[in-house]
Amino acid sequence: MKRRHLLRGLGGITVALPFLETFAPRKKANAAEGDVPAFAIFVRQGNGVAQETDDEPERFWPSFGPGALTVAGLSGDTDRALSELGAHADRLTIVRGINFAFPGNGCGHSGGGNQVLTAAQVSVDPSGNESKSMGESIDNRITTELGAAGEEPLTLYAGRKFGYLDEVLSYRGPLQLRAAERNPMTVYEDLFGLSQVDPDVLEAIRKRRKSVNDLVRDQMQDLLARPDLSTADRQRLDLHFTSIRDLENGIVCGLSDEEVAGIASVSDALDDDGTIEDVIRTHFDIIALTMACGVRRAATLQIGCGNDQTQYFVDGAVQKPFHKISHRIDSDGSEGPPIENADVLHHLIDRKLLGLFGHLLDKLAAYELPNGNLLDYGVACFTNDLSNKWHSYDGVPYILAGSAGGFLKTGLYVDAGGVSNNKILNTIGAAVGCKNANGGPLDDFGDESLDKGLVDSIVA
Repeated sequence: MKRRHLLRGLGGITVALPFLETFAPRKKANAAEGDVPAFAIFVRQGNGVAQETDDEPERFWPSFGPGALTVAGLSGDTDRALSELGAHADRLTIVRGINFAFPGNGCGHSGGGNQVLTAAQVSVDPSGNESKSMGESIDNRITTELGAAGEEPLTLYAGRKFGYLDEVLSYRGPLQLRAAERNPMTVYEDLFGLSQVDPDVLEAIRKRRKSVNDLVRDQMQDLLARPDLSTADRQRLDLHFTSIRDLENGIVCGLSDEEVAGIASVSDALDDDGTIEDVIRTHFDIIALTMACGVRRAATLQIGCGNDQTQYFVDGAVQKPFHKISHRIDSDGSEGPPIENADVLHHLIDRKLLGLFGHLLDKLAAYELPNGNLLDYGVACFTNDLSNKWHSYDGVPYILAGSAGGFLKTGLYVDAGGVSNNKILNTIGAAVGCKNANGGPLDDFGDESLDKGLVDSIVA
């Protein structure tokens, strides 16, 4: 972090650069000691996954194992949702057998959201859909312990808000739910300090007539002209600046040039279910760029509200709200007419969201570094605040990608045996460098009543 390199351009804009080995210390033992700080990314899907229940077959977990993962084996497991991540099998750690330790308080969705990244108890007051976590979330712990003074985790949200069970994921501490940002343009402006740029220049960037790259072009060219800049560093810089331009082109969520001309329409589109996949991809692009620059140690993306009501485009048509599909009936309650093939639709939504997570992994893996690629330096976690259609807290999926500099075993599918989720959160926190009170690897995160420890089977 302290060796981060920046380009400073017109109007006070700053562009953080990716890791450049040309400027690194001559001695480097491994990725964990490099200029790229270990990071953690958490992506939350709602409404559980289409895994086996008493009346439905398994459609989520691999059909083999637990055991080793291979690209061919996972990709070929085509009737299981996790096959969507087959291309990254050698960098995955699939963990099942993780439970939430505490009951909800009147609302299963809220209680699950309260625990998924905190492993803390659910509040008594407030209760129901307004319940809150009684502890901080792991993204907050990572950031406060390892980040710069005053730094906040990158906290993002994709989809509509309904005023009922909106944000559920990131906590500063007991009852302190952190607001999440929905608009990729706002996140982008904050990332590059664009609030200080001339309004006309900012508008030109928004309308794709000018790029952030244009504002630092002189410094960029001076950097590229350095004779000591390695070929690999030139390739990283080319990828970095191309990624910035691609992000700017995609940040308007698939809108036409005419629609972009009225920038307010970007904000309006955030409530359009038809753009949610574009918003998710753009948030992932921002997260990848942020981690490549080393400007945050942790990020979260919440997909959909607490009981995700998004109407996804699946199987050639716009479907019923996802929450109703997860109930298998056309109702947010316990009674209503059945939704035809709802179990299959749930599976297809799982696949869609895992495929989008794969986009994030692709972006991280595109940054080649001396000891692997950017994904190898951190860990990205895809999880849920429920396990299945019954809104259970047992068997919640935690799908990890990346080894955090070799701390985690990868290419592995394990069953943790029903341990509480504090142990998987401890494992992720320890992997990126968090410590317990005695200076050892983090092993005591979450409610103090829980057994300490890590998921030892995935620690290298």
